Amino acid sequence: MQLTWFGHSAFRVDLPSTSILIDPFFTGNPSFEGDAAAAAKGVSHIVITHGHGDHVGDALSIAEANDATVISNYDLCMHLASKGLKKFEPMNTGGTIDLGAFSVSLVRADHSAGMGEAGVVVPVGSPNGAIIKAAGEKTLWHMGDTDIFSDMALISEMHGVEICICPVGDRFTMGGKAAALAMTRFVKPKLAIPCHYGTFPIIDQNASAFVSAMAGSGIEVLVPEKGKAVAV
Repeated sequence: MQLTWFGHSAFRVDLPSTSILIDPFFTGNPSFEGDAAAAAKGVSHIVITHGHGDHVGDALSIAEANDATVISNYDLCMHLASKGLKKFEPMNTGGTIDLGAFSVSLVRADHSAGMGEAGVVVPVGSPNGAIIKAAGEKTLWHMGDTDIFSDMALISEMHGVEICICPVGDRFTMGGKAAALAMTRFVKPKLAIPCHYGTFPIIDQNASAFVSAMAGSGIEVLVPEKGKAVAV
């Protein structure tokens, strides 16, 4: 498996037989460096953790250009279908779907979800984390946007999480210290990857608080370089 971070919570997951985008926020993302079409080239599936603009991002245009399938909660899928989305796999918290090359499970996240429509916020289902499993690969948990909660331990145990992508930017999600506690007390992955920082002035600009709090934990921490694929 190769992971590429594009800033904020946007990641590309390259598996031997397919490629997935998670929360593809490119247009309007001040921390995105590169070309959206190049970042999405060859992608067959798009996983969206929840319905906020900085996570839905360019999902509609990428899905159309790539004939890709969007995977998210039922309400958000229906909302995007009303906007022209053709291929989607609706789910909800606790569910798992097998897509052949990989499976996706939606799990709890403590956050909110809603899309702006003419100045009004439209509810679009629950926020989630997404767990991706593929034969011969490590189990990946992208937490989406969330606070710390003790049932992270149960989720990790149930799914055998080995790699965890966690938000650390504070204000809208866990801050670095809380995220480190989530990793060391509850999730206990082999590898922790921080995200959701450095995008907007009102959230933390770097992952230093998380990295410092993880020191001595025995869990490997990867602060990825934007746009650079890393084998995990």
